[in-house]
Amino acid sequence: MKNFFRPAIYLMNQLKYPQKFILITMLLALPLSLITYLFLLETNIRINFTERQTYGIKYLQPLRELRGAIFEAYLIEQELKYNFSSEQYQNKRKDANQKASEILQMLIARDRRSRNSLQTSTKLNEIKNTWQKLEENYQIWSPETKDVFYNRAIAQTSELTAKVGETSNLVLDPYLDAYYFSDAILAKLPEIQRTLIEIKILGNSINHNQEITPEERGKLVQLSGSLKDYTEDLSRNLEVAFNQSNSPDLRLKLDRYLQELLITTKQLNKQLDLLTSPYANVQPISYINQADRTLKLSSQLEKEISQVLNEISQARIRYLTTRQQLIIIFVLLISGIVVYLWIAFYKAVMLTVERLDEAAKQMTSGFVGGNITLENKDELGQVVESFNKIATALRHSNEEITRLNKRLETENLRMSAELEIARQLQEMILPKQEELKQIADLDISGFMAPAHEVGGDYYDVLQQNGKVRIGIGDVTGHGLESGVVMIMAQTAVRTLLAVGENDPVKFLNALNQIIYRNTNRMKSPKNMTLSLLEYEAGILRLSGQHEELILVRNNGKIERIDTFDLGFPLGLEPDITPFIQQEEVTLRSGEVAVLYTDGITEAVNSQNEMYGLERFYAILQKNYHQSADEIRQAVIDDVMSFIDEQKVFDDITLVVMKQR
Repeated sequence: MKNFFRPAIYLMNQLKYPQKFILITMLLALPLSLITYLFLLETNIRINFTERQTYGIKYLQPLRELRGAIFEAYLIEQELKYNFSSEQYQNKRKDANQKASEILQMLIARDRRSRNSLQTSTKLNEIKNTWQKLEENYQIWSPETKDVFYNRAIAQTSELTAKVGETSNLVLDPYLDAYYFSDAILAKLPEIQRTLIEIKILGNSINHNQEITPEERGKLVQLSGSLKDYTEDLSRNLEVAFNQSNSPDLRLKLDRYLQELLITTKQLNKQLDLLTSPYANVQPISYINQADRTLKLSSQLEKEISQVLNEISQARIRYLTTRQQLIIIFVLLISGIVVYLWIAFYKAVMLTVERLDEAAKQMTSGFVGGNITLENKDELGQVVESFNKIATALRHSNEEITRLNKRLETENLRMSAELEIARQLQEMILPKQEELKQIADLDISGFMAPAHEVGGDYYDVLQQNGKVRIGIGDVTGHGLESGVVMIMAQTAVRTLLAVGENDPVKFLNALNQIIYRNTNRMKSPKNMTLSLLEYEAGILRLSGQHEELILVRNNGKIERIDTFDLGFPLGLEPDITPFIQQEEVTLRSGEVAVLYTDGITEAVNSQNEMYGLERFYAILQKNYHQSADEIRQAVIDDVMSFIDEQKVFDDITLVVMKQR
């Protein structure tokens, strides 16, 4: 086994690592790219695409027979108008209708077996329902009503044909030969046949009356023009298909039928031109026979094209399958070579690593022997030259690392203690439950949970001179600096209230100047949003820019007070006087006011979905009739349930006030 890999090991030892990776990656990338692009993307998709086409072609065969049977029954029905007492025509009509019914049942059974893979059941049921109504009411319906249902059945077969062409990919074939062959059997030939049926029906009427009316002459001119257009389009399209086909046999198979159809169509058009001439004698029997012959030729051409189209699809599947097999063989061969080289590469590396590992163990144990020599010419050979230097420096490095680790532990302990003190300071200055209970008119409950050791959210509740003042804010970021700014804001707010500053513009601008100057002195980019809410005798006065104030009225309706135009972030500008406004709202008994920070609405779960305002509103509307503590707890429980095990990324602060 070792001798088997010796040539590959020798080759790998002569190459540097970039050369090794380039060699192996190129050999690996080639089959991978071929497998991914040609095999998976192109071959499989095209095989499935073509197999679906073959199924559509097979489905069209009985559908074509059904259309022909309905055409035949419709023609006989038209002849019955002029030969109603003829037992021969009555029997022909029964036979034609029976034939159409049998073909329809066979098509329904095929559709069930296919489990509606072509999505044809709806259209097929429409044909079934139309035909059943015609059969059931044949004896009582007028000829005009029968004509309506025959034409409806014919139109529905055309719709089903179009549906099959769409769902079986026949109309999407990327090759021009197959595309135009599909167009011929799906559109052109069915239209030609329907036009010929109308010509025959009109001819029977003219033949029976032995005269042609102006309306009939105009109709024949229209039908003649349509027939000419359809056959010319068919001829052009099939000529393109012949030219684009890789098989010269197709022209030999189909051109005879096409030319016969073109010749008979041309002759029929000439006869129609003579018949529609104002001076022509009315002798429609000859063009009726010509139309019948043309109809048979179009059906024969349609059948031949279907066979050719099926042969093209089968040949394409065989070609794709063969190419698929060749790709697999090629990939297996290249993969075998790649695996062989990877194993050799691994063995070559491992032989080197074993030698280096042995030397490394000796060096780390304090023993430095003679120089290590390897046969490798790659970069691993250069590693040996550095081992002696590493051994000398290793002990000194370990000593330095040990010393630094002890120092780092000391620093971590000190920093943890500082952060713990800052966190305790934050908790200490939050309003206590007993303070909130002393407020007579309002039932207030607050909550704050920082995302880190020290948060940047702020809220406070103060009662002074019959007024209740509630502040809520959010400092940018988290950590010690944000916590310091939060404490700074809390202290400043209380100081300004203590000195009796009640004007919201002066109050917020003075607070802004304090934070602006201190953050500049700290060389910190921190700033904060802050809203102040003043309550007195059922009136709320709101100023400052922060998240919106949410009011839940007694009927459960949510009312939102936007604070964007009521202030400006604190600490960004030295003077924010022009931006400060105040808005006043009424809070009636039983109604709830809610202040919050974006840590609630922007909380995300494991699917990276945000909690959002709509869910927030819903939980408030569901619980607004409860106490402030219960509302607060319901919101926090819902947020935590939404977040579940996901990490909390932002501080969460909530203040709920309810008018008693």
